[in-house]
Amino acid sequence: MNPPTISLSNVAFSYAGTMHTLFEGLSLDIPPGTTTAILGPNGSGKTTLLHLILGFVTPSDGVVLLAQRPRQHYSRRDLGKLIGLVSQNETVPFNFTVLDYVLLGRAPHLQLLQTPREADIIVAQDVLAETGLAHLQDRSIQSLSGGERQLVMVARALAQRPRILLLDEPTSHLDLGNKELVLNIIRRQTAQGVTTVFTTHKPDLAASVAAFVVLMRNGTVLAAGPTHEVLTAPNLTQTYGVPVEVVEVAGHRVILS
Repeated sequence: MNPPTISLSNVAFSYAGTMHTLFEGLSLDIPPGTTTAILGPNGSGKTTLLHLILGFVTPSDGVVLLAQRPRQHYSRRDLGKLIGLVSQNETVPFNFTVLDYVLLGRAPHLQLLQTPREADIIVAQDVLAETGLAHLQDRSIQSLSGGERQLVMVARALAQRPRILLLDEPTSHLDLGNKELVLNIIRRQTAQGVTTVFTTHKPDLAASVAAFVVLMRNGTVLAAGPTHEVLTAPNLTQTYGVPVEVVEVAGHRVILS
């Protein structure tokens, strides 16, 4: 078995100024080259878990390994080559065009103050085409709808050409068509060997695309493993605190609550 791409061992974390410990003794291995869903109700620690992996926050105890190296051994530039993040609510402070914003994803591959090369522009245009945004490349990002802006965030992360892709509630602002577009992007990234991890509070979404599922509640991992083993009625009932049924319909797992 290949070693995990992401590994957390006995991690503890609490936000400064609070008495509440969000994580204590948290251990988790994310398998390589798969799509993993971090599933749980709001406030269960899903977003903070992504931030711990990326280094936005630092654990008070424990170890975070990325590709078998401690996260703190990576430079910020090397982390930018390794990991792409699509945040749930990313703020864009400047009036970039869509193409210029997506080109920010090429920054880890450039020297300090170096301008994007022709090869970088080609990468950015390729991911705009992949996300269905090629026709918007000259538009101001501030003029886009919420769904279009969410897709631009995905395109910027893909432009990094990361080995690990983290997405925080990636379909939260999308209509049905664009939701399916993002799910297909996730599937293609996995097919290309990218380790993809996304958070969601929707079990159906996890069932539709993830091969591996982590169930969380109140900062605790309740279960982790292959989707067909973890997405059971007892596990989901424990996770959400309400009765949940899991049924098979035309070969697909449907969650009822």
